[in-house]
Amino acid sequence: MSTIHLTDTREPELVDRWRYETLLRAGYGRESATVLALSYDVDLHLAVDLLGRGCSVDLALQILL
Repeated sequence: MSTIHLTDTREPELVDRWRYETLLRAGYGRESATVLALSYDVDLHLAVDLLGRGCSVDLALQILL
């Protein structure tokens, strides 16, 4: 018996939204959160952790981008 896997075509959009909202909650502004959310080479957990450890948004962006 075969298994059919259906992929939600909205999944990438949902991931982008989740990343964006997570970055906003961490303290990034809308523009910064958008840039980081769409930069898949940026580690989301590191981005959040940097602010959690007291790093400024400007310095975090320099480190991450």
